[in-house]
Amino acid sequence: MKTIRGKLIIYFFVFVILFHVTAISIFVSSNELTKTYNDSFQRFLLLNTISQQTSELYSTTKSYVNEPKSGSAEDYYRIKSELEGNVDQLTTTFYYIDTIEMKNYINLIETYIRETELTVGFVLRDDSEKYINHLEEAGNASDYIAESTLEIIKLELTAYQSFYDDLQLRNKNFLLFIAFLFLTTIMLAVFFALWYSKGITRPLGQLSVAAEEVSRGDLKGDPINVHTNDELRLLGDTFNQMRSNIYELFEEIQDQSELDRLVKEMELKHLQNQINPHFLFNTLNTISKMAYLEDAKSTSGLIDSAATLLRHSLGEIEHRVSLEDEVKVVKDYFHIQKVRFSERITFHVDIDESCLVLEVPRLTLQPLVENAFIHGIEGKEEGGMISLVIYQELKNVIVEISDDGVGMEQEKVNQILSLTKQQEEHVGHSTGIGLTNVIRRLQLFFRLTHIVEMKSKPGQGTMIRLLLPQDKEELE
Repeated sequence: MKTIRGKLIIYFFVFVILFHVTAISIFVSSNELTKTYNDSFQRFLLLNTISQQTSELYSTTKSYVNEPKSGSAEDYYRIKSELEGNVDQLTTTFYYIDTIEMKNYINLIETYIRETELTVGFVLRDDSEKYINHLEEAGNASDYIAESTLEIIKLELTAYQSFYDDLQLRNKNFLLFIAFLFLTTIMLAVFFALWYSKGITRPLGQLSVAAEEVSRGDLKGDPINVHTNDELRLLGDTFNQMRSNIYELFEEIQDQSELDRLVKEMELKHLQNQINPHFLFNTLNTISKMAYLEDAKSTSGLIDSAATLLRHSLGEIEHRVSLEDEVKVVKDYFHIQKVRFSERITFHVDIDESCLVLEVPRLTLQPLVENAFIHGIEGKEEGGMISLVIYQELKNVIVEISDDGVGMEQEKVNQILSLTKQQEEHVGHSTGIGLTNVIRRLQLFFRLTHIVEMKSKPGQGTMIRLLLPQDKEELE
């Protein structure tokens, strides 16, 4: 992950490198111009020096002719050597004049030097006629070299004028380039400053808005998406996770609060309905008739079933129990109602034993079965059948409680599934717990909304289907 500090350092070095490259380019261009100008100036100096040395060499030769024994000989050889050196430079120096013309100029100088040498040589031989002739030729050559030098300089100046015009144009373009570079640099600096600052201020603005939403209690806002790969992205992801954790904690507290309210409500109903007169009357009346018509064994079994049912319904309502305990209570309830109504009611049980280890809230199945009996079967003169089926489907344990009783309208089904508050009749119930209470407690226990399915039609019965997750720890 890149850091803001690292990005700033990178951008700083990028700008420094750009400025250095620009500075080096300017230096190289300026250096080339200076070198070109200096070469032209050196060519003029070289031609002027050759012209002066030619004149000095003639004067020295003339002095040597007049006074051979003086120190003129040393001056002669020194000037001649310097002139020859400068002539050698002419062959390696670029000039704007024609190459043939420059070659003729060099040959003229070499001829002049040779004439001076012949003059000195004939002076040493004391051949006055010849050295006078050669001295005269050397003088003529010296004058011609001076004229040729001036002509070459004139030609060079003419050619140099175009170079100078080009130099002026390049200098003007160079100034325009500097102005363009200055404006471009400012624009680039402003652009990068705005672009980089936007990459910092925009995520911070999003975080500020989201923090204000959280301060107002809005914990379900849109997540903050920070596309930069630096500390701001980590800050945005951390804020999103924090808000999500706060929302989940808030939901969990709300669910726990509602569960506590339902438990207290059930505890109150337990206190009010611990001994339901109607239920106890029917049960005891049945026990009395059985004691009269049968022997003590059947009566004992009925009393045990009633005792088990009452003991389970009066237990700690907030405790969880296994599905096996709930099934046992339902079977005892079936036993009691079977004895009461004999052939009018039939019970069907189909249970996968491997599903019975699942833990559920206390009083989950028996209130549903009892509701099916009271509201579905008890009112039918011909009686009916109640079925309890438990099986496994994928990762869920499915509990189906169905009856072929009077059924209900779809509107009533939707009202129950939406947990709309309604006045429930509990006459004849052993616990006083209705459908909505059972459904809501299952939702809070498993922390799932879709946990109950219900189908019913008038005259065709009702089927309640519970979808219970096997692994509750994964949900938490």
